[in-house]
Order: sequence, then C-alpha cells, then structure tokens
Amino acid sequence: MTTTDVKELQCPVALTLDIINDKSKIFIVYILLSGQKRFKDICEAFSQVTQKTVTQKLKELEADHIIERTVFAEVPPRVEYALSPMGRELEKVLASMHAFGEVYSAKYGCTRVCK
Repeated sequence: MTTTDVKELQCPVALTLDIINDKSKIFIVYILLSGQKRFKDICEAFSQVTQKTVTQKLKELEADHIIERTVFAEVPPRVEYALSPMGRELEKVLASMHAFGEVYSAKYGCTRVCK
C-alpha cells in the first residue's frame, strides 16, 4: 500500500471508528441485526448497561443515521428501533470483527469473557 492509499483510507476508517466508538454502540447494532426491537428488549439483552446509557447510545446512533426510531401513536407509547440501510452496512464490519476474534482466539487463546 502506498502512502497515498494510507491517507485516503485514514478518513473513512476514522469516520467509522467515530460512529461506532464504543462497545455499547457495537452491541446495539449487533442486537438490531436480527430485526427491529423495542427499547425494553434492547435493555434486557444488554443488562450490564444502564437504561440511561442505552438511551444515550440510541440517540447517538440515530443522529448518525445508523438506526431508525419509529414512534407509534398508542397508549402507552410504543417505540421501536431498527437498523437503517446504512446501519445494515455495519453487518459486514461486525462479521469481519467476529472472524478476526475467532482467528485471534484460536492463535492466542481467549482470556476475556464475552458479555
């Protein structure tokens, strides 16, 4: 790879890292890969994180056009979250991360517990 190629790559990589910049966001995207979910379902699947954190990360992902929030005019109110078409593109990223984790774990062992 030439120096020019590296410079061209840095911006898109930095942008991607800026969008999915912590484990919470990656886990939310992972949960939504299987389809739309209600807030309660996301929180239950992600019980080690507070509802406040989940709310904050959902808002950030929505602002970055990664997820779509649908509010239903019902009593009590119902809100569902789903990956946007752009958010679906992250499935490839997560698949690559999964493959890397398997190779790394096979070579060096896995000393961390997946949560």
